[in-house]
Amino acid sequence: MLRLVENEIFKVVCKKRMLIIFLILLVLIFAFAYGERNSLNRTKERLTQRMGIIATTDWHNLLEQQILDMKNRMEISSEHRDAGSSRPAMQVRIDQLKYYLTNNINPMDSSAPQFTIRFMEQSIFLLLPLLMILLAADMVSGEASDGTIKLLLTRNVARWKILLSKFLALLIMELLVLMMAAALAISISGIFFGYGGWMTPVATGFKVVGAQLDTMGVLNVPQWQYLFMVYGLGYFVSVVVGAISFMISVLVRSTPASIGIMMASLIGGNLMSFFLADWPLTRYMFMVNLRLTDYLSGSFQPIQGMNLTFSISVLLAWAAAALAVSFGVFTRQDILV
Repeated sequence: MLRLVENEIFKVVCKKRMLIIFLILLVLIFAFAYGERNSLNRTKERLTQRMGIIATTDWHNLLEQQILDMKNRMEISSEHRDAGSSRPAMQVRIDQLKYYLTNNINPMDSSAPQFTIRFMEQSIFLLLPLLMILLAADMVSGEASDGTIKLLLTRNVARWKILLSKFLALLIMELLVLMMAAALAISISGIFFGYGGWMTPVATGFKVVGAQLDTMGVLNVPQWQYLFMVYGLGYFVSVVVGAISFMISVLVRSTPASIGIMMASLIGGNLMSFFLADWPLTRYMFMVNLRLTDYLSGSFQPIQGMNLTFSISVLLAWAAAALAVSFGVFTRQDILV
């Protein structure tokens, strides 16, 4: 089994798939870090102008002004018809900012670990799954279309072992992608924000009940620990998306078709979460449950009845079903024909 896994990893490396992913991450992380630094500076400038001063280093005053601006926007939006869709999320954010003020936690500070965390929080529902699709979509379909799968099946090895080796190799490569993303994010963002702040407290455990923020279960953890929590959820999402992409790769013997199906499902599911939030079945789609880091940060959930346990359970069910279909089909279909 070990030699089979090594062989599958070697195939991925030879296809230069990891090099492509590395270049994508390198360009995007640099662009995001540069853009975030400029955005943070503009936000501070705007808040200080509202306060009628030139500049300030007191983040408490900046946060109080930000709360005041959001309250003013809520009052203005109350006159429009779409106020109901934005007011709950704004109120939750205001309550979070008040919690930061009360507990002396600076959410406007930037450092390498903070950027690394935010990068994963923004990537977990779209960019990260797309990278996993790029890895997994041709694990089986690529060899089926090239005809090399026939040579592999002529070896005296059970089919389930061959497929298992491919999936284990995929898990290893997914972990390497996560480690690569974290290393690049820390290295590049440290140039813009500095490499300190690893022990800075982060508030996690916010819960949104209805349209109200519940802070009873909030814990303050150091930045490095929160980073591991976020990237742990990122790896879980990678495994689930990889398992589903792996299933499509088994069912469809064309790599472009496999990638297209997964990308259409991913993008379509995210659109449905916005336009069909009231449809009960929407919450059971795997694409809607990928934002696991939102539960840690306490972001407002547009679909009621969802929590971290629910989303993890749904994703586990999807992954288990995808693997069952993959092994069931691969061990029975006549690939040699």
